[in-house]
Amino acid sequence: MEPAVFENARPRLVALATRMLGSGDDALDAVQEAWLKAARADSADIDNVEAWLSTVTSRVCLDMLRARRVVTDVAEVEVAAAGPGPEELAALADSVGAALSAVLDELGTAERVAFVLHDVFAVPFGEIASVIGRSPASTRQLASRARRRLAGHGDPTGVVSADRGPAVRAFIAASRDGDFDALVELLDPDAIFRTHSDEADPAVIVGGTAIAEAFRGRAVTAYAALLDGVVGIAVPIGGPVLLVTEFTFGAGGHIAAIDTTLRRAELEVMDIRALGD
Repeated sequence: MEPAVFENARPRLVALATRMLGSGDDALDAVQEAWLKAARADSADIDNVEAWLSTVTSRVCLDMLRARRVVTDVAEVEVAAAGPGPEELAALADSVGAALSAVLDELGTAERVAFVLHDVFAVPFGEIASVIGRSPASTRQLASRARRRLAGHGDPTGVVSADRGPAVRAFIAASRDGDFDALVELLDPDAIFRTHSDEADPAVIVGGTAIAEAFRGRAVTAYAALLDGVVGIAVPIGGPVLLVTEFTFGAGGHIAAIDTTLRRAELEVMDIRALGD
């Protein structure tokens, strides 16, 4: 792989590793190891370079987390705080915050990886499953369990919100009423919408305006629901739930990512409950 290709992806990889490891210094080490692996790869044989690099970096971080857990079992150790680095790394470390790092340290290794990759970086569960060696359904449950544990700490960082009910209900109403402007207002301009099914590769729409157009006039039978304890949307067709939609919220409470799944295996193990008033 050409160095320039990797350098283009480096900021996102550093962000991913910092979130996962909670340490700026460890993140730089992880990304450097990822580069050593990438340098030996032929990018011409890789369909999606960014996704491939994210997977490589995630696996490096997973190994580091597992090693850290082993050390912790032997003796109490203190995970180093993010050290000094480039300005952008320092800003990122500040955004992570000591509170989130402390809470993330309480999660199991697989829970932490599943939560960070999906809820922070919007990586599909199918891709995360290949990183941690679990099924997509199991990976979804790990992320859900992590969300519940984080929510129980009062959401000190804003990454997880205990109550997204009003925003989700507003999205359903705007979609059902065909209120394009309201949908755009709820969405981040750079939001991404993915549909996952058993029959085809994920369908992707990028951009708040395009997503608003896709949802305008829909959500006729949709209702706000708790999906494994997290607020989302369930859509029944003639009785059973046919699909569910999960939201990832970004800065300012805007919707940064929407993931809709029609995969039966995931729906069958999901706890779906209508959200009360």
